[in-house]
Parts: sequence; structure tokens; C-alpha cells
Amino acid sequence: MSAAIIDGKAVAEQRRQLIKQQVQQRLDQGLRAPGLAVVLVGENPASQVYVRNKQKACEDVGFYSELHRLSADTSQQDLLELIEQLNQREEIDGILVQLPLPGHMDEDQITEAILPTKDVDGFHPYNIGRLALRQALLRPCTPKGIMTLLEQAGIELEGKDAVIIGQSNIVGRPMALELLAARCTITVCHSRTKDLAAKVRSADIVVAAVGRANFVQGDWIKPGAVVIDVGINRLDDGKLCGDVDYAAVSQTAGWITPVPGGVGPMTIATLLENTLQAAELHQA
Repeated sequence: MSAAIIDGKAVAEQRRQLIKQQVQQRLDQGLRAPGLAVVLVGENPASQVYVRNKQKACEDVGFYSELHRLSADTSQQDLLELIEQLNQREEIDGILVQLPLPGHMDEDQITEAILPTKDVDGFHPYNIGRLALRQALLRPCTPKGIMTLLEQAGIELEGKDAVIIGQSNIVGRPMALELLAARCTITVCHSRTKDLAAKVRSADIVVAAVGRANFVQGDWIKPGAVVIDVGINRLDDGKLCGDVDYAAVSQTAGWITPVPGGVGPMTIATLLENTLQAAELHQA
């Protein structure tokens, strides 16, 4: 029996239409449109694609957006000064510095320079700390988007065993906090985890965020489990695939997200939600 597909593209489009309506309501009330500033350092091809998609999404829902392109040899001090300028500008509600940054820059220091109320990526220690304390403000986009997908699919989370493969600050760790807040029992796996396949087989919910093509095998999955594939990998033939062997896993899982068209669109939709939320925070 094939798994039911969790259609991230469709859910993201619903969310974007709702955001578009909320932006129009703001304008009707005499308020300004939310504003997002994106900073791109260097010429990373994948980053350029991501930034282009984010700008188009802003345009589609009626946000004000601006792109700051900096050369790869820009100094960290110059980037920090730009962030401080954006922190001070009232028409900018969200600041997104596209990662990864060039090797000579300290990503942690750059992230912490953004005002927590403008941190629409949700990466600032203040926002991660609030998430850990179940007092969330701006939540990391990909984990929050996954929670939206699970909710929209009507998947019951309370009491379930969840395994997260990957411990990054962007996905793995905040995903664990999100699922813990939903009353799941959490196991976070990483490169030192022993007998990974056995741990995954015990899971009602699997979140794969390891960055390795087709890493999760079909015989790792408990029948009926929910499988969320965060990975996006380009194969030698140019095709995109996730961290999950989709053809095999979909024969066992109860629910699965495709790649592309699963988690990716929700990450961008959630960035828009966060930017709108930030605008409302600044208005208050």
C-alpha cells in the first residue's frame, strides 16, 4: 500500500493566499506592508536560487522587499554595519542573511547581530531559547513549516515516538523542540548514533534532515509511519531527490512528503508568516 502524500506545495499556496489577504487588510487600515531585507554575500548558485524564490514570494503577497548583494570578500565588519542599519529602519520588519556565508565570517556572530524581533529565520539564540521554554516568538521556518504540514494532514502527534536524523541548528535541534512541545517522545540521531536503522524502525514519525541523497531506506520504516523528508540533493543527472529513498519508503510509510514539493515550499511560506508576525510585533 502506497503512502499518502503530504502536499507541501498545496498547503504553502493556501498559506500564501491567507497572508496576501492579511496584507491587504493592513493596507485597508492605513498600515504599511510588511518589509523584508535579504542579504546575499557571494555568488553561491544555490543561495541565489533560494533568494530569488524568496523575493518572488514577497512580491506575490504584497510585501516590501529589498536585496542587498555583497561580494564574497566583504569584511565581517561591513556586514555587521549593514545589519545594524537594517535593525534601525522602521520599514524593515525582517532581516534574512542567506546562509552559508563565506568562510572568513562567523555565522553565529552575524545571526546574533540581528534584532530578535526581526529574526524571521528564527535562528537567534533568543528565539531558540523561547522555543525551548514553550514561549515561542519567531520560530525557525523549516520546523515550523513541518508542524503546519502535520497539522493540516490531521496527524495526531501526542504520545508518538519521533526520530529526527540530523542535529543542525537550522532543522534538527529546533525540530526536536517543536515535536517535544507537541508531546512526542524524541530521539535525535547524528553521525555518532549507533544502530541508526533500528532507531528509525521504532519511530511513528521520522524527520530526515541529513543532507545525503536517498539515505533513509525502505526497510528502516515502521509500517504506517509518517516520513518527513527535509533533504534536497541534486543527482549527477541533474534531478532533485531527498534524503529518503522515496520509491521504497512510500511502499511502507503511511504518510510521506515528496521532494520537490514537500517541505521546501512550506519553508518559504513560513518565512512570509514570520515576516507578517514581525510587522505586527513592531506595530504593537
